[in-house]
Amino acid sequence: MALSFAAIAAAQPRDHLTDQETDLIRFHQQLDKRIDVFIKAMDRRFAIITGLEQAKTKKIDKEEPEWGDLPKGSRAQLLGDIASILDEAITNIDDVSRRDEKSPLISRALRKLTAAANGYVTQVKSMASQTKDADELSAIERVLQQAQQIIEVGSQLPPPSTDKKKSKP
Repeated sequence: MALSFAAIAAAQPRDHLTDQETDLIRFHQQLDKRIDVFIKAMDRRFAIITGLEQAKTKKIDKEEPEWGDLPKGSRAQLLGDIASILDEAITNIDDVSRRDEKSPLISRALRKLTAAANGYVTQVKSMASQTKDADELSAIERVLQQAQQIIEVGSQLPPPSTDKKKSKP
C-alpha cells in the first residue's frame, strides 16, 4: 500500500511557480506587471542554476506579497520550471489579446518578455554545450522553443511609441 502512494506522489507534476510566486501573479492584475513577476521568477531560477543565488527579490509594489524562499530542485527541474513559466507568460498575453487586441499592455508586456527571452536563449545555449544529462537537455530544448516563439512574435511588433502625451494622462 505504501508503495502505491509513493508512485502516485512521484507521478504528480511539479509546480513551476512557488506558492508565493503564484500569490504575486494573482496580486498583479495588469498584464505588464504579471509579466514582470514571470520574468523575476525565471531570473530567480537562472540565479540558482548559475550559482548566483540572490538573497532577496525586490518587490514591484510595496503592497505586494513577499517573494518567499527561492525555489528548490535539480538543474533539469529548474529549467523545466523556466519553460513552463515562459509558456504561462505566453498564455497570459494570448488571453489578454483575445479579450482586447488593442490593449497597449500587450505590446509593453511582449517587449519585456522578448528582451528577457533573448537573454535566456544565450544562457541556455551555453548550458546545452556544458551538459550531457538527457533531462537537462530536454528542458533546455523546451526553454529554447518557448523563447524562440516569443522572440519571433516580439520581432513583429512596431517600434515603441515615443509620444509621451499618451503614456501618462
